[in-house]
Amino acid sequence: MSRPATLCDQAVLELAYASGLRLAELRGLRLEQMHLEAGFINVIGKGNKERVVPVGSKAVAAINRYLGEGGRPELVTPRSPANLFLTKRGTPFASSTLWLRIKQRARRAGLARNLTPHMLRHSFATHLLEHGADLRVIQELLGHTTISTTEIYTHVAGNRLRDVHKKFHPRS
Repeated sequence: MSRPATLCDQAVLELAYASGLRLAELRGLRLEQMHLEAGFINVIGKGNKERVVPVGSKAVAAINRYLGEGGRPELVTPRSPANLFLTKRGTPFASSTLWLRIKQRARRAGLARNLTPHMLRHSFATHLLEHGADLRVIQELLGHTTISTTEIYTHVAGNRLRDVHKKFHPRS
């Protein structure tokens, strides 16, 4: 059986990459926002704007494992909020603590690059774009007010497309 902290970290990472949530959204997620059986979560984003974000099966499995085997019920105290992710004291994670845990987990996994929560958000958007998702859909999933904010991700995807074209097209 995995340690509770490991199951929590795994659920955080899977959910962050599967949903593209901001760090504040991730640490503030509450149990009533989780609709795992239906494969989505309700997210309260910047400006208290609510959006629905689908969550993939790997993230759902990691969250369910954390909730079932991760010791979360033992962390809950009468004063604990209904946050999804709780510290060993039964309190919500501070942003800096959650950030540090993500970085440490990446380091232990052998990643040489310094991983940040925003990199997971960026990867979420870039991978959707590279696999053909519409920019307006990505805008909605990320909770961006304007399309120009989302268009930042087209630069990365454009460079990748250019590199692939140069490498594989006979007339590049």
